Amino acid sequence: MRGFLAISPLVVFVILYLATSIIAGDFYKVPITVAFMASSIYAIATSRKMTLQRRIETFSHGAGQPQMMLMMWIFILAGAFANAAKEMGSIDATVTLTLNILPANMLMPGLFIAACFISLSIGTSVGTIVALTPIAVGIASSTGTSIPLLTAVVVGGSFFGDNLSFISDTTIVATSTQGCRMSDKFKVNAFIAIPAAIIILLIYIIIGGEMKLNQPAGDVDFIKIIPYLVVLICAVIGINVMAVLTLGLTLTGIIGMSTGAFDIYGWMNSMGKGIIGMGELIIITMLAGGLLEVIKKNGGITFIIRSITQRIHSRRGAELCIAALVSVINLCTANNTVAIITVGGIAKEIGTRFGVDNRKCASILDTMSCCSQGVIPYGAQLLMSAGLAAINPVAIIPYLYYPFAIGIITILAILARYPRKYS
Repeated sequence: MRGFLAISPLVVFVILYLATSIIAGDFYKVPITVAFMASSIYAIATSRKMTLQRRIETFSHGAGQPQMMLMMWIFILAGAFANAAKEMGSIDATVTLTLNILPANMLMPGLFIAACFISLSIGTSVGTIVALTPIAVGIASSTGTSIPLLTAVVVGGSFFGDNLSFISDTTIVATSTQGCRMSDKFKVNAFIAIPAAIIILLIYIIIGGEMKLNQPAGDVDFIKIIPYLVVLICAVIGINVMAVLTLGLTLTGIIGMSTGAFDIYGWMNSMGKGIIGMGELIIITMLAGGLLEVIKKNGGITFIIRSITQRIHSRRGAELCIAALVSVINLCTANNTVAIITVGGIAKEIGTRFGVDNRKCASILDTMSCCSQGVIPYGAQLLMSAGLAAINPVAIIPYLYYPFAIGIITILAILARYPRKYS
């Protein structure tokens, strides 16, 4: 009972937000910030082993930990860049160029391929989302397509590279905890991720075949494309996302003022509006970080690990246990890298005891953490994409075909002992 009490704040959050929203038939009915605030108060109130002051300090430590602060800095820079680029005409120019290059019926699969390529090159989903989401929103507006759908196309493609790239932090952590080479883990991953990507690409080709332009694309103002072009190139090269956004932000000011889109005060005002627009995401990030830290401090993570690992009886069961373990822990940490670090040692012990190939174990850790990270509304990826698209993060979830596909294929691979060489 004590273990369940430790994870009950998550249950409170789900009931307050998801359940009530489903009952109301409107995910905007209950603000996600209110749901997090209420569940955070509940978490602090039920932490009986500590004084009230200590509980608040624990919550504050979680809210202000380095990874949370890094996310908030990215939110601030992304909001400032996206709005400044929008007001100077950079996004419109980039979208117009895309519409001129690709036929309307290939825009959706083209966007997915671009997200897969960029994320594979830079090894991070967040950087890919920052670069492509505004373009996806512009394409949606020009074609009358659902904004959540095209935003989900970018998010899904971003997890392809986050899962497979050699420079992805999840790849590095998964292989290091399991003691295998990145190239070996890549080979196992490829059997799962590439079929999933091909299936989803075919779905996008079918769905996107009905897309049509509402009006002719028009002429391209090439000078206004420069900020986005530089951001995309720097992202592919692998420059730090904060440095990329700062450079892009500087270029929006220089080009915007030189073309008369705004003066220096207008540029500052556009950045300010973009930062304010990210305010809700910053609050959610802090509340989620504090809530999850309290859960961890109360033994919630330990309770989950103990509950899942005691039901293993076979090699297949061991692989399913590892998949469930990293997925559930990811729900409690909202960070796939942290989830792998948390369960990596335990997964290694389980794999050794039941004869699970360490390359397959590393692959399961990575794919299932990316799957769960890709569909939680309080994860950095959905929060970032929702903020840039100005929509509710839950609105994106039904269209996240790739994260769901990679999770399903991973489970089927475990059950079918696929690929045979590594099973």
